[in-house]
Formats: sequence, C-alpha cells, structure tokens
Amino acid sequence: MNLAPIRVNLIAAGFVDTPLSASPLGNQLDARREELRATLPIRRVVGPADVAAPAVHLMCNAALTGGTYDIDGGQQLLAH
Repeated sequence: MNLAPIRVNLIAAGFVDTPLSASPLGNQLDARREELRATLPIRRVVGPADVAAPAVHLMCNAALTGGTYDIDGGQQLLAH
C-alpha cells in the first residue's frame, strides 16, 4: 500500500504552561509549577516554545513520519 506523500507524526505534550492549561488549576497553578520544577528531570516547566520548535522541525523534515514525540520535560521517565 502506497501512502506517499502522507506523513503522520504525533506530538504528545505534557503540561505546557499556557493560559489555557493554567485556567483549570486556578489558585493551585503556582503549586503545580513548583511541583514540576522539583520533579521533572529538566527542572523547569515546559513552555510553548518547547512544543513549537519540534513542531516546526517535523513540518520541515519530510523524512520523519510515523513517530510520537513526547514533550513532557521527562515526566514519563519518572516512576508513577
């Protein structure tokens, strides 16, 4: 089966510090940010630029297809 030129990639973002993701947290937003800074391997909260850069890369590189790209600051590396 020939699917060219169709490409499918998935960006699986964790918590990204934006007004939209912050609004459900209300007054617990600062506590969530501190928790992420303390526990994520990157020691900071993921921001919009962290998601935008790989998205642009995926759009520009036609060789990348069929992948899932986790942008979560290393959260999935932590034991649940």
